Amino acid sequence: MGINSYKTNLQKGKSNTISDVSGVTIGHLTLNDDTIQTGVTIINPTKDNIFQNKLIAANYVINGFGKTTGLLQIDELGVLESPIALTNTLSVGICQQALIKYMLENNADIGDSTGTVNVVVGECNDGYLNDIRKLMITEEHVFSAINNCNKEVIEGSVGAGTGMSCFGMKGGIGSASRKIMIDNIPYTIGTLVLTNFGLMKDFILDDIQFSDVTTQQEKGSCIMIIATDLPLDARQLKRVCKRMSAPLVRTGSYLGNGSGDIAIAFSTKNKIPHYIKKDIMALEVLYENHMDLVFRASIDAMQESILSSLVHSETTVGRNNHIIYGIKDVLKECKKKQ
Repeated sequence: MGINSYKTNLQKGKSNTISDVSGVTIGHLTLNDDTIQTGVTIINPTKDNIFQNKLIAANYVINGFGKTTGLLQIDELGVLESPIALTNTLSVGICQQALIKYMLENNADIGDSTGTVNVVVGECNDGYLNDIRKLMITEEHVFSAINNCNKEVIEGSVGAGTGMSCFGMKGGIGSASRKIMIDNIPYTIGTLVLTNFGLMKDFILDDIQFSDVTTQQEKGSCIMIIATDLPLDARQLKRVCKRMSAPLVRTGSYLGNGSGDIAIAFSTKNKIPHYIKKDIMALEVLYENHMDLVFRASIDAMQESILSSLVHSETTVGRNNHIIYGIKDVLKECKKKQ
């Protein structure tokens, strides 16, 4: 496995990103000026009004050292009714407020003739490179990221990934996708990750030895998003989420105490209308014996997403002249020492 390519026995999607799942778009807002290295990333799961046409969803908390919002209701009701925002730890509140305002603007019934809305925000701590105490993220930044959503998925040091680190190197946003055939019909599983975890000495890549003289503990977080057009119910999506520890461990993480590792999955196949015409709904669901293929494709895509976040990130200097080297620069140093 070379650093610029990921070998897999499964078919990759056309763009090999989460947007290969029809309807899914991604938007970023990046702030990268000297001591400010942060941003917002939006995952918009559907072209439809997601509050009026909710998506079946699930989540799983592998390690709960995190401040993500909206998971409790997803766990209870099994539906997603807002875009997903990713940002830094101290900007969860402002992103939540902005998402709520976005949903209110597009749904006059929320909080009036119907209930409120459950918005989802995930976070990682970019405080090593970013002056996180300045609270630079604003509602306008969130709105900008939403308006920037499109099918082109930019990876690396962008959006929420601007100030993130992965295995002691520059991390950020990574994405991948896999195509699988069921009943002779092609389906897609797309993944996107915000990486901010791991120690360099634990990183696994071919037979390369990565040296790390620090004695720091593993800290940070990893937010993993799985999208699919397969007809999976909430229970099956949770089963997929539970297996997202596999790509973390495959790349070298040991799920350290200080790392918040969270997976969120949704299916675009079945829409759950907010206002029903009949009390009984008919939903398609995948036969359970096919789940092994789903697990394999999801794990494989997420592992590539993690590596892709490294490959697409560049060496960055941030707060207090802290520097995190991109993997390409690290590998150059490794070759010099050989």
